[in-house]
Amino acid sequence: MDDPAPKKRALDLWNEATRFHLNNELQRAIELYTKSIEIYPTAEAYTFRGWAYERMGRLDEAIAECRIAIEIDPGFGNPYNDIGAYLIAKGNLDDAIPWLEKAKLAPRYEPRHFPFMNLGRLYAAKGMVMRAIEEFEGALARAPGEPFCEAALAQLRAMLN
Repeated sequence: MDDPAPKKRALDLWNEATRFHLNNELQRAIELYTKSIEIYPTAEAYTFRGWAYERMGRLDEAIAECRIAIEIDPGFGNPYNDIGAYLIAKGNLDDAIPWLEKAKLAPRYEPRHFPFMNLGRLYAAKGMVMRAIEEFEGALARAPGEPFCEAALAQLRAMLN
């Protein structure tokens, strides 16, 4: 039987890292995510360490972290969405689409509306208004009342009139 202690210690470190991360103490968060990974590697720790790298402008490292997360747990949707978002930030819109589509299908993923929202932003940037509207509607079906999606949808619909 597996010893649950390392997994619990890794989770505790991940939780502590997340608190630093949300306080924008990114270097400390990265140190704690790294310790968590050293004890018990999880898709969450790699994904969140990638997010911290992204916040520091280190997009290629962020993408690499998400790829490792996917290797560990292909059913975890967050790293797929994050790769898509990072590729959008790099201006690689077409490369982002398959990652965001995979995020939409991932069995384990919250917040479920993010890949729809990111695809909506992407299609709007490409001038594909109807596709953008479909994606924002999909986002709102999963997160009713989400303010960004409602505003984007209203703006896109106004373009059709």
